[in-house]
Amino acid sequence: MAPPLSRGTCPEAGLDADELNRIVPALAGYLRPSPVHPWCAGAVVLAGRGETVALHEAMGWAVRYSGYDEAADRGVELPRGWRVPMRPDTLFDLASLTKLFTATLAAAHLDPDAPVAGYLPPFAAAGKEAVTVRQLLDHTSGFRPELPFYDQPTAEERAELLWREAPVHPPGSRRVYSDLNLITVQYALEAVTGRPLDRLIRDEITVPYGMTDTRFNPSRKLLPRIAAMEDQRRPWGRLHRGMVHGVVHDENAYAMGGVSGHAGLFSTAWDLALFCRALLDRGGPWNGFEKDQPSFMGELAGGGAVGHTGFTGTSLVVDPASGSFLVLLTNSVHPSRTWREGSAPRAAAGTALARAIRKAAADTA
Repeated sequence: MAPPLSRGTCPEAGLDADELNRIVPALAGYLRPSPVHPWCAGAVVLAGRGETVALHEAMGWAVRYSGYDEAADRGVELPRGWRVPMRPDTLFDLASLTKLFTATLAAAHLDPDAPVAGYLPPFAAAGKEAVTVRQLLDHTSGFRPELPFYDQPTAEERAELLWREAPVHPPGSRRVYSDLNLITVQYALEAVTGRPLDRLIRDEITVPYGMTDTRFNPSRKLLPRIAAMEDQRRPWGRLHRGMVHGVVHDENAYAMGGVSGHAGLFSTAWDLALFCRALLDRGGPWNGFEKDQPSFMGELAGGGAVGHTGFTGTSLVVDPASGSFLVLLTNSVHPSRTWREGSAPRAAAGTALARAIRKAAADTA
């Protein structure tokens, strides 16, 4: 059943309007060149508390550039009339926010303390027989960050690459963020349920939660609503594809047909708010989420906030203590991933929401 969610005012959400209204002007500043190029071409931000969305605004451009001039380190600007403005319902390539959907399914189907090899016998090779599902979800499996699946021509060869991979650190000894973890979770889920990941997410998350815009491999008819990504070329990219727009940006997910446990989903800010609200209603699960990370949560961190970021410029934060949520979707790799410059805009938005919560509480005390 879809969680209730509606647009309302700051007082209805229990948020201070002056503090919350700092978010949009601050983000707009990051859309101006500083010093050479903007942090992103455009953005959609959504913030709410309880069942009320108090802020949902779009700014900038979903499509601004036709390419990237490497020699000049600048985007090749489209004529203004050809650009596509950002809209509140713009679809974004979520990149690693996809991991949160995979992790949510894992909580429903997999025992977190079970060895992964119990679900996937080939996974036991190369010293991985004791790696648990929990270690995959919290990135303590010992895996390196990634593997070149994009160089493997068949699904069987991609799987074999993972089976042969040995941990570079003893499992459980240290945390190293790795896409391989959630790719493995995908294989385990598909083995246990007999259903592919895209169908699992549709059947158990997007349809029940009313997330009508969330999907892998969006159809071409949705292209006018999709934010453009980068002019993807070697050497900074692993593939040579030109301007990526409407297909998954991540090269490994692209090689996997656009559906992977670590990347590939497209969605909107409103759909992600529904996802946040549903998880709050269920009390989690929060396995697979980053916890209390001020680098992108700002002052929301410290009281149990959870969230994640995506390479393409996406992020979400959920604060279970206050029942609040913040979604910030940008195309910060448009026209080049070399323009990505930290998470200061995300942290600033998180701080504004945290202060809006605190000031509203103080005013009603």
